[in-house]
Amino acid sequence: MPPATPRRTVLAAALATAAGTVAATAASTIPASAAAAASCAAGGDTCGDEAVTATAGQAPPAAGAVDNRFWHTYTDWRCGTPAGTRAVSGRRPGLVIGTPAGTTEYTDPHTGRTSGWEYASWTSPRHTSTVPATELVASWNVDTPAGTWLQVELRGTYGDGTETPWFVMGRWAAGDTDIRRTSVDDQTDGKASIWTDTFSVDDPASGLRLVSYRLRLTLYRTPGTTLTPTVWRIGAMASDVPDRFTVPASPPGLDRELTVPRYSQNIHVGQYPEYDNGGEAWCSPTSSQMIIEYWGRRPTAEDLAWVNPEYADPQVCHAARFTYDHQYEGCGNWPFNAAYAASYTDMNAVVTRLRSLTDVETLIRAGVPVITSQSFLKEELTGAGYGTSGHLMTVIGFTADGDVIANDPASPSDVAVRRVYRRREWENIWLRTKRYDANGKVRSGTGGVCYLYWPVKSAPSQHRALQALGLV
Repeated sequence: MPPATPRRTVLAAALATAAGTVAATAASTIPASAAAAASCAAGGDTCGDEAVTATAGQAPPAAGAVDNRFWHTYTDWRCGTPAGTRAVSGRRPGLVIGTPAGTTEYTDPHTGRTSGWEYASWTSPRHTSTVPATELVASWNVDTPAGTWLQVELRGTYGDGTETPWFVMGRWAAGDTDIRRTSVDDQTDGKASIWTDTFSVDDPASGLRLVSYRLRLTLYRTPGTTLTPTVWRIGAMASDVPDRFTVPASPPGLDRELTVPRYSQNIHVGQYPEYDNGGEAWCSPTSSQMIIEYWGRRPTAEDLAWVNPEYADPQVCHAARFTYDHQYEGCGNWPFNAAYAASYTDMNAVVTRLRSLTDVETLIRAGVPVITSQSFLKEELTGAGYGTSGHLMTVIGFTADGDVIANDPASPSDVAVRRVYRRREWENIWLRTKRYDANGKVRSGTGGVCYLYWPVKSAPSQHRALQALGLV
């Protein structure tokens, strides 16, 4: 069954002061390189504040309560402020360590091990969101070979003109031998806080909003080597979804079903309990693995050699291990799942929000399945047979009546994963931001959060569908 603990209530109620936040991020406070910025400007790109949202062929975000901005082109990488990084061109432009900016030590809070690292950084131009935001979720696509890792930070400006400190949005490595991938708790400036993977304004009713932001990447490698992470994509979804218990219904518009592999999380109950108590809490990585394999990627036999050969679907165990957030103590960190998907050859992955099932129909029509996040009581979703405070499933199509066809990993077997859910019920539990729990208390909803994964080489129809959402 899906986990019983809401993803935004697992953190301690007491929040750190702004001074504590700065201390938590001090290991990567790196000066910008004025010379590198000048070099970027010399290349004909503007490295200051962005005047418009779209650059280098990226479409403006879809209108509404969501703003998507992702940096992924060669121009994007040259149009930031580097300190020891360099842009690389080619079929898939990226960002790598050039000449390291310096060395530092990092003490892993989950192992206690202190290690030295060379580092370099890149800071994005300031992006002015089309949506003054109450929430922001960053996501990234990066190759981190053994001996390397990455930190992603956010610094924003509020509507009152004040700035946030540099908040850590994640420390990521595809493996788990150099560092333990982790979110960072207890980050706040008294106006907003980081809840695992989400920047959230503490009191949206006050009218305070985040109006612009920069992202900073810090790339680390073992000293004295030529190793480097390669960042393909970095960006964020900023949003201001209105509080609502119900959402407007969308009219049915598609009758199509995609052929997506089916995996049950529940057949893994009791397996590898060190990763969030085993399969009963693996809805997110199980959903991710289904879509990764839909696009023709999968772990190799060598990758899976660590899994007990008696276990069915060992790739699900693999996905759980390599999405696991050692601070959150779970596999449901949204950008960590996207980063895991993007660790496969030529895959893009983002976390965003969609506005309605009409948006999902646009993607399904183009052949792009959608992983969605929702919370509900047992009686709110006919046929589910369970209730959950947080669960991921995959939309793979729609019936002729417009009902949702979903691969629901909270099923007793792989064969039983395919479900049909009533359109109106499903759309409401996914898009609402407020709900009542079994005790009648008001809880939060995810407001349309989803993961989207697609290959670098995608069909024109897929590109158009993603472009309409401001993702490419």
